[in-house]
Amino acid sequence: MVSTAAETTTSDRLPVGVYLLGFSLFAMGSAEFLLAGVLPAVAGDLGVSLSSAGLLITAFALGVVIGGPPFAVLSLRWPRRTALVVTQAVFAASIAIGLLGDYEVLLISRAIAGIAYAGFFAVASVTAIGLVTPDRNARASGVVVSGLSVAMVAGGPAGTLLSHFTEWRGGFWAVVVLTAAGMIGCVLGLPAVDRGGPAPSVSRELATMRKPALWRIYAITILTTAAYMITFNYLAAMLADITAMPAVWIPAVLALFGVGAFAGLSAGGRISDRRPHFALLTGASAIVVLSVVLALAMPHAWAVVPLVFLLGIAAFVLNPALYGRVFAIASDAPTLAGATTVSAFQLGISITPVLAGATLAQGASLTSVCLFGAVLAAAAIPLVLLDRK
Repeated sequence: MVSTAAETTTSDRLPVGVYLLGFSLFAMGSAEFLLAGVLPAVAGDLGVSLSSAGLLITAFALGVVIGGPPFAVLSLRWPRRTALVVTQAVFAASIAIGLLGDYEVLLISRAIAGIAYAGFFAVASVTAIGLVTPDRNARASGVVVSGLSVAMVAGGPAGTLLSHFTEWRGGFWAVVVLTAAGMIGCVLGLPAVDRGGPAPSVSRELATMRKPALWRIYAITILTTAAYMITFNYLAAMLADITAMPAVWIPAVLALFGVGAFAGLSAGGRISDRRPHFALLTGASAIVVLSVVLALAMPHAWAVVPLVFLLGIAAFVLNPALYGRVFAIASDAPTLAGATTVSAFQLGISITPVLAGATLAQGASLTSVCLFGAVLAAAAIPLVLLDRK
């Protein structure tokens, strides 16, 4: 069994349950990053166009954005371990059913999996802070979110590689197995009964959502997430077309962003519990500077490689601070607020193709997306300063 918050105060180590939640998020998050790598194979096997196959990514994203908050309300009175295991079970079942059906079944199952994923993410964050003392909330949240950075740097690429050897379904079956392992870990490693805190209340959760400060944090989340993702989404194209980097090295540079993300989460988790606004201002300002420098230095591989690593650090040093501020503002009703944070992150990711498309359609160069990212990050800085007051 995991230690209680009081028991962990004597050690710098976080409870094992926090790491189990991070592993489970890694398993589920790998499905999000995996599909993009096998999209042509999916389109060919199912007999649909590439654009239709791309809707599978959109369906998952819409499930996350729209489904997470309602699920958080519906499951509010469930024990958190129950909610975590149910969401993992629904996620694994949805992925498995989608693999056994046709395109329409896969499309629907992806949307359901997105809802389950958002529900797990939100409850996992709340569960993690319930396992530690308040002075380590941001660090615990950072460990949970680090599951996503590991999914980005390892889970997605490894699943894509496995799918090339086993047809495209192989990587997704691995996700199902890993998710089942996460379920077992949560059952064995998390307390069956929630400890401490006020009793769940839908009215209190809804009342908390009316706080303007909370929506200011959501706006910062959307802006900063879109700021770095708009560059990351087009990084491979820029490395190939502008940097003229050999194709064999491009995945390694993309993985370097994930390594930087992991380092940023680790640093951000330790900084954000005491100085959340310092982490937010440092991350947003660094994204502005690095995005502009990347746009200028893109023809030079020797400069681009370290800049990509630094952008990963800057991007993800923000996340623990964002969660820390949400849970500080919504301390007495964190579940719905946490679920909406997940939706805000996903919304920031989802709008980047639209923003980039609008820029590139005007004939702008590929590096213009970096400058767009700098503008988005700069727009978040006044909101951070306002929140600091």
